[in-house]
Amino acid sequence: MAESYEPKAVITKIQATSRMSLKVRDNYFTVEFSEERAIPDLEDVDIEQEKIALWNAVNAEVENQAELIYNTFNKRG
Repeated sequence: MAESYEPKAVITKIQATSRMSLKVRDNYFTVEFSEERAIPDLEDVDIEQEKIALWNAVNAEVENQAELIYNTFNKRG
């Protein structure tokens, strides 16, 4: 049986990309947002909470962009 290996890598940054495609009338749009964050070298950093916060931020930005496109191109008039 092989000896188990304990990983030694430390997360120093996290990155997330969110993308959404939408159709408004006869037009198709794709919006994308990416953000990278440096992780400070502090003992109280909760990497799982940092990931959640990052995903919430990038998803919110894409949703805001999509809403702007939808509202702009779906106006009746």
